Amino acid sequence: MSGASGEQSQERPVGGKQPEPSGVDLARVALRAAKEQARARGAAAQQKKQARRGGGLRSGARADGRDPLPLGAAINRLITERGWETPAAVGGVMGRWPQIVGEDLANHCVPLRYDEDPDERVLTVQCDSTAWATQLRLLAPQLVARLNADLGHGTVRLIKVLGPGGPQRRFGPLRAPGSTGPGDTYG
Repeated sequence: MSGASGEQSQERPVGGKQPEPSGVDLARVALRAAKEQARARGAAAQQKKQARRGGGLRSGARADGRDPLPLGAAINRLITERGWETPAAVGGVMGRWPQIVGEDLANHCVPLRYDEDPDERVLTVQCDSTAWATQLRLLAPQLVARLNADLGHGTVRLIKVLGPGGPQRRFGPLRAPGSTGPGDTYG
């Protein structure tokens, strides 16, 4: 029915066959296909561009794991991730040694190393004289208690005190080859 109402009649296929698409329909199909191909090319070009710039991940308005951190926060995060809390704390003690033990003792006794083995947990300290080494051995229980109060219970179990080292053995013209010095004859 085509009439004054402006409606066009749709032809129904006879025998179940689709009519051949007209020129306008072919143009619509071609336009739709061209748009899809353009979108695909644009998406591929965008992915290549993002890959060249280091990926498509960009920081937004809110903080996330990719944002830069202040140095102190980055170091604290690294210490926590690696499980270095105890060695870092003991390293801090070595830096604050004069405040912990007092100026007099710190002038004569120096912390050398910390063995963080769970069975040991020994802080090794070297003194410049046997008198100060004896003094530190007497103060060791109070010092262990003070360090554990500062670092956490059980961080330091023992303080190993080393006395002064002997003089350096030097090789001279009157030494026998293989000699270990004057101690090798008093054995």
